[in-house]
Amino acid sequence: MITSTIEAQIPEAQEVSVTEGTLKAELADGRTISVPLAWYPRLVHATREERDNWQLIGEGQGIRWPDLDEDLSVEGLIAGRPSKESQRSFKRWLEAKRAGRSVLLCDLTTAERESDGGK
Repeated sequence: MITSTIEAQIPEAQEVSVTEGTLKAELADGRTISVPLAWYPRLVHATREERDNWQLIGEGQGIRWPDLDEDLSVEGLIAGRPSKESQRSFKRWLEAKRAGRSVLLCDLTTAERESDGGK
């Protein structure tokens, strides 16, 4: 049996926009990827200002929201992968946000990081 490997090139993101229900990324190859905002609870619970404060990372291979400690890959968007953050981690983040504090990944205990799959 002969098998072949297809090497997919992931295009870079160039522009990002977030509406009340959708996250859109315009890609360098001309495509626009649109996914439900509900896939990313931190973005759902963000203010307009927090959603608009994004940065391209990894030469456009990822998108970062520094105010939310949220990073998404273009590959994940194309593949249709929603957030894998645990409910425990998200709940802790949301409680801190509502209290006016930030909780970053580095603030979690080792056990919490391991149970959250690194997020």
